[in-house]
Order: sequence, then C-alpha cells, then structure tokens
Amino acid sequence: MTQLAPWASDPQHSKGRLHPERSELRGPRDAFQRDRDRIIHSISFRRLRHKTQVFMAPDGDHFRVRLTHSLEVAQIGRTVARVLGLNEDLTEALCLAHDIGHPPFGHAGERALKEALDADGGFDHNGHTLRTLTLLDNPYPRWPGLNLSWETLEGLAKHNGPVRHPGWALKEADAAFPLALGEWSSLEAQVAAIADDIAYDNHDIDDGLRSGLLTLEQLLEVPLVRRNWDAVRARHPDIAEPKLIGELIRSQIGVMVNDLIAESRRRISESGVKRVEDVRAAGRCLAGFSDSMRDDERTLKRFMYANLYHHPSQRKAADTASRVVTGLFDAYRVEPERMAEGWRSADERDAPWRERHIADFIAGMTDRYAINRYREVVGEISLDEGFGAARA
Repeated sequence: MTQLAPWASDPQHSKGRLHPERSELRGPRDAFQRDRDRIIHSISFRRLRHKTQVFMAPDGDHFRVRLTHSLEVAQIGRTVARVLGLNEDLTEALCLAHDIGHPPFGHAGERALKEALDADGGFDHNGHTLRTLTLLDNPYPRWPGLNLSWETLEGLAKHNGPVRHPGWALKEADAAFPLALGEWSSLEAQVAAIADDIAYDNHDIDDGLRSGLLTLEQLLEVPLVRRNWDAVRARHPDIAEPKLIGELIRSQIGVMVNDLIAESRRRISESGVKRVEDVRAAGRCLAGFSDSMRDDERTLKRFMYANLYHHPSQRKAADTASRVVTGLFDAYRVEPERMAEGWRSADERDAPWRERHIADFIAGMTDRYAINRYREVVGEISLDEGFGAARA
C-alpha cells in the first residue's frame, strides 16, 4: 500500500470495535483489512449475487447484480484512494458493504418494505446495512454482527454526508456504538460514495444497451456521453460502432475518475486539513466532482431515470416485486410460524418489534428466494411482467 496522507484513516489509530477481541490468532492484518475480509466472507455479502441491481431476476448471465456492482465500486474506489493517499483497505471495505442492506428487488423491494413498516418506523436500506452488520449476520460465538471497526461503521452510516434525521435502525446502531452522525465522514467514505455513482452511472448504461431498453441514439442526446463517444470514434474510426460500446463505458469511467481525483486534490489543498479529524470537522465534502462534471453527471442521471429505471417494462417488474414483498409481509404477520426456522419468534413480542423482525427476514432474501417463498406461503404469481427481460 502507498504511503498514507496525513488526512487518511490510519488503522493504528482506529477507535476500535464495540466488542473487544483478540485478533492476533488469525494472521497479520490490520483493523481495516480484517473488516474487508469479514465483509467478503459474510453470508449477507454472498447473498448479493442474487439481488437486483437494475434488472430483477435477470435470465442473462452478463448483467450486473448487487454483488458484481459492489465489486466494480470497490475497484474504482480503491484506485482513487491509492492516488489520493487514502487507506485503500477501508475504502474497499466500504465499497463492498455499501449495498448489503438492500432487500430483494432493489428499490422496488425497499419501497414495499418502507410502506409495510410505515406505522413502525419505516425502512431504508442504508440503516438496514448497519443493522445487518451489527446485529443480524452472526458468524461469531460471543457477539452479534461482524464486530466491524468504528471507522467502517461510521463510513457506512455517513457515506452520503452527515445524518441529521436517522431512521430507527440507524438510531439503534448509533446508540450502541456512537458514530458522530452529525459530522462528515472520512475521505475514504466520501470516495466510496462517489465510486458508487461512477460505477452505476456507467455500468447501468452498459446493461441498458445490452437489454435493448436503451439505444445508442438515445444516449447520444446526453452531452457527457456525446463528448466521450465522439472521442472514442476519433480514436477508432475504422471499428464498427457495436464494438465500441465497451470502450465508451471505459472511457467515460476514466473521465469521471480523473475529474474526481483532480477536484478532490484541489478541495483538500484549499481546506488546509492536516489529519482525519480535520476532514470530519471541515463542514463540507472534500471528495467530489468539479462543478461542470457534477452538472453533467446529474443530467446523465435524469436521462437514466426517464429512459431506463422508469421504463414501462421496469415499472411492471417493480409492481410485481412490490406484490411479492407486500404479500410476504402480510402473510408472515398473520402466520409468523411460516417463516423459516430461526425466524419464527415474531409473535413473541409486540409491535413494532414483531413487524421489524418480519422485515429483517424479508430484507435478507434474494430475489429468487423471495419468489419461491411467495409461491409457498401466498400462491402462484406470474413473472412475465418484466422479470427475466434481460436475456443476452
């Protein structure tokens, strides 16, 4: 690993873990390396391979799921961290874990759970990430959760900035191990958040084109894409357009990464920060796009929402996903004994614990497991409404 900058997170000065433990038994790794490894080896991380990224339960083998997306985010985040002199292992851990709290069917599943828990505090995937890692994923004999370091939990809680109004799940995690929610996070967490944007902005373009829901002609209406496409065509004038899509995606990621590095360097220098505590007290985000790239990226996002995420076939799939999640929640609330073994204690306590317990069970499901459980406890459901539409 490269020499850490003074404002980087240093594992030698970690604020530690909620539950003290002996770590020398399992090899010469520092605190953040252990966090990364615990995340990779966790059940909740493995389940991401069958959770929606864009397409729900896709038939095609070449489309992203939450797992492959998280790996791609980690690659981008680690590259940026290395150049900026940040801690690569902490950055990677944050990138790998950032979507662990997503329920089946992505944002459609999240909306359904939020509505189901409306009277009991609601649901949000970021809070559920903390809940999963500190309470629900239990590989150790003496404490709940993965017992991650303070810096990793803090970064996951605040990677999008200070949290002024945390939901109940994040409040509970913060009460057990205070995470200074009102402050900015480390630069590693800030980089991880933007690496997420860069990854899904561009890889969702790739999947959208592969599925046929987007066309190149549509995409070229977006100024950022048009500029990068023109540059790619100029470099490869003798190559057929279909073979240049991958080059477009790679080129655009590179342009966005280079902008992020240059702008972050400028902000860090201008801020005068000398240590990681200064980063948290800076009062603003120090890792980010330039103003022009920020505007370009927002325009791209608006295009993607209008033309891919809210495409009619995607809306139909989201409606089906919502019926699956809502149907499961209602069925388990009436008959909690039909939950899987180890989860059947939902009737032992009153609301909101009972409803949150049911939501914990459903949120951990993969897309295909949720569908199978729905068929078992509710009834048959047709999946021809956008599911499996991605077939390349």
